[in-house]
Amino acid sequence: MGDPVYSPYSPELPEPVTPAGREGLAALLARPGKAVIALDFDGTLASIVPDPEQARAHPGAVPALAALAPKVLSVAVVTGRPAGVAVRYGGLAGVPGLEHLVVLGHYGAERWDAVSSAVHAAEPHPGVAAVRAELPGFLDTIGAWRGTWIEEKGRAVAVHTRRAQDPQAAFEALREPLAELASRHGLIVEPGRMVLELRPPGMDKGVALAEYVREVGAETVLYAGDDLGDLPAYAAVEKLRSDQVRGLLVCSGSAEVAELAERADLVVDGPGGVVELLGSIAAQLD
Repeated sequence: MGDPVYSPYSPELPEPVTPAGREGLAALLARPGKAVIALDFDGTLASIVPDPEQARAHPGAVPALAALAPKVLSVAVVTGRPAGVAVRYGGLAGVPGLEHLVVLGHYGAERWDAVSSAVHAAEPHPGVAAVRAELPGFLDTIGAWRGTWIEEKGRAVAVHTRRAQDPQAAFEALREPLAELASRHGLIVEPGRMVLELRPPGMDKGVALAEYVREVGAETVLYAGDDLGDLPAYAAVEKLRSDQVRGLLVCSGSAEVAELAERADLVVDGPGGVVELLGSIAAQLD
């Protein structure tokens, strides 16, 4: 793969703060037909809300994706949510311009594509059903029910603390007990923004993203995320760079997750900033 032809940045297109990020953006602009645009859903395309069932894509997200998708190799949403839920909450089905969109749900265990509008999935891990049945009583036993609540995610189950009187204290108090519960059933705990998700091992956004990038033969990948669960995807992009795939890491900015901002090539102001970035890239490719 040859060196990209560097394109000048437009006034509307922010410049990454790292050399690797600048190379990634330049490669995307020079050869968009070899670039994958991959994005988390919650906190990246949709704002974080107290009730995850009320999350919806930013009003500008779908138009920006529809403008950009026909100009690049592929657009993929990589999420811990069930694929079908992300499609519904994002309003991603049947959108002109997104005919080849792919949603990798449950960290890649599920896959929805706009071509067939079908979800393909592996068999669920039996430990999830066991934890789901045990969790309500378990929380009662350890006296951690006040203000916490359980989200059913199909192939995973999550405990939220954002509604607790002291969300951070509840989050920290639950980490070890939930890790022990998960371990008994062959699961792991993935911490997020005031949420602890119990899910099978070997499922993460990094694995899903790396496999997809290799599947489609991309030379460049932009990945945008906002939470601790996006760190494996960041690591995957960093590993892909060593394999001559250029990458741009974007953080949908949040003071809650400093680790992501510190590793990002570019930090934008939440889902609105992600939408602006996608729109600016699409405009550069006109």
